[in-house]
Amino acid sequence: MTQDTALSILQTGANVFLTGEPGSGKTHTINRYVAWLRERGIEPAITASTGIAATHIGGSTIHSWSGIGVQKGLSPADIDALTQKEHVVRRVARTPVLIIDEISMLDGRTLADVDAVLRSMRHPTLPFGGVQVVFVGDFFQLPPVSTNESREMPGELLFEEESHTAFAFMASAWKQANPIVCYLSEQHRTDDPVFLDILSSLRRGTLTEDHRETLRSRQSEPKEEAVTRLYSHNASVDRINLTELSRLSGKEYRFTMQEKGSEKLTAGLKKHCLSPEVLILKEGARVMFTKNSFEQGFVNGTLGVVTSLSRTGDPVVTTRAGKKITVSRADWHVMHEGKPLATISQYPLRLAWAITVHKSQGMSLDAACMDLSTAFEYGQGYVALSRVRTLQGLFLLGANERALEVHPDVAEADETFRSLSDVAEETFDRMGETERCALSDRFVKACGGTLPKKKPVRA
Repeated sequence: MTQDTALSILQTGANVFLTGEPGSGKTHTINRYVAWLRERGIEPAITASTGIAATHIGGSTIHSWSGIGVQKGLSPADIDALTQKEHVVRRVARTPVLIIDEISMLDGRTLADVDAVLRSMRHPTLPFGGVQVVFVGDFFQLPPVSTNESREMPGELLFEEESHTAFAFMASAWKQANPIVCYLSEQHRTDDPVFLDILSSLRRGTLTEDHRETLRSRQSEPKEEAVTRLYSHNASVDRINLTELSRLSGKEYRFTMQEKGSEKLTAGLKKHCLSPEVLILKEGARVMFTKNSFEQGFVNGTLGVVTSLSRTGDPVVTTRAGKKITVSRADWHVMHEGKPLATISQYPLRLAWAITVHKSQGMSLDAACMDLSTAFEYGQGYVALSRVRTLQGLFLLGANERALEVHPDVAEADETFRSLSDVAEETFDRMGETERCALSDRFVKACGGTLPKKKPVRA
């Protein structure tokens, strides 16, 4: 399905699961949809399953937005307590559209809790209380961290049957929402057909010996030093970055994060921001940009080297493409109804001799050297491999068998998702323009939005 078709389906107000391979334009499509809503005076709730993902999209975690916090599983008493929190009730009541990014990392039990909260505060008989829900993500990416944590508080679970549901798409709340599957088919990250075939085969569990041999041919150290290394564990990453920084003999510069707003909210932003609270740099330090700025010429994942400081004390970074950028501070927000509740400000940089596979999710890298010999989770190898744009940008130090495995439940579901997307596309294509516009206009009015004035037709 094309991005334009997916956008048109979103604009009808239907519940949607927007998915596709890395580089297919999921984030771009959602950004277009959010802009379309705001042009009509409709403010969506933009959330994500994790704090890191939330900082990428300028939103909040679904846990924070819905009020459920870190608690695993809600009892009737928990729901009742939430309905007494006016700020949560007001926020939920005003929300016509709920977007949940990185849905792969949200387990079924938590999704059921969110559904219960929205039903209790809006319409009890409608899935998610009647708001449009938009699930965004790719289940071949990293799965939920844990789905078997015990409850911290006593009480009967509302959804005992969801307590061991690994993936969101398995939850009854997902099935009742019955989202239209929009499986994006365009590819914007790589134009390397051989590499794309390997990634697609890895997703489908059909890697051949030829594919494996091609990957083995990339088992080498990069000749160029300025290539980020990906590892499965934090300990390896921290050790490499600190060791490499200490080897530089120049002056050390420290940049402290600035914050504004609620201490609790800023603490959450700081915890999940890819830029550190105290950024330590030296000339010659290898860095990675942690935010998108198309105006300044970098995106989340752009690599470079600190070459100097400007007259105003800002780091000057020369990218791998040779572009010199004077870096300004960037802001990360917790937003509510289009207004920031909390803000942190830091240079959108981090040391980048090495990063974890987990923190690389969502990035596009020109090149990466990765050690997947200790991969321990389904999807970890796929996430790492799909960060790079071409096979020539891949340097593989090692990989165990788990690195080349995808979760069997996800592989089975993916075939269904593709088929459902094809059916949705055919059905939507059969609709006339008049019918599609009528559905869109009806949705805008139901959300309390304003329809744009139609240009008069010239005789």
